[in-house]
Amino acid sequence: MEEVRETIKIEDSSGNVFADLECKDAQDRLSKADIAISISRAIKELDLTQAEAAKTLGIDQPGISKLLKGQLRGFSTDRLFKFVTMLDQDVVITIKPAANRSARRHARGKISVVSL
Repeated sequence: MEEVRETIKIEDSSGNVFADLECKDAQDRLSKADIAISISRAIKELDLTQAEAAKTLGIDQPGISKLLKGQLRGFSTDRLFKFVTMLDQDVVITIKPAANRSARRHARGKISVVSL
């Protein structure tokens, strides 16, 4: 019996899964996801339960659960940044020219969230 092999096409990621999936507002979604990861790490480092984290951030426990699962609808970027600072983390925003600057008038830069 002959073995049948299926060919699977593999594409390199752009670095933004939301853009790769052609989601609306892909850059915003990625930024919010990166901030949520920082919040999750801070909660873990502070050894907080979900109830304790909810009290610290002034939201209910189901809200913390959603945030930690990446269900970020209803959380603005600004609100997520506030949560980061409430968890004893600093937020530093750096604005600089885009690395791949083009001559186009309507070129866009990107937003990156880097956790240290």
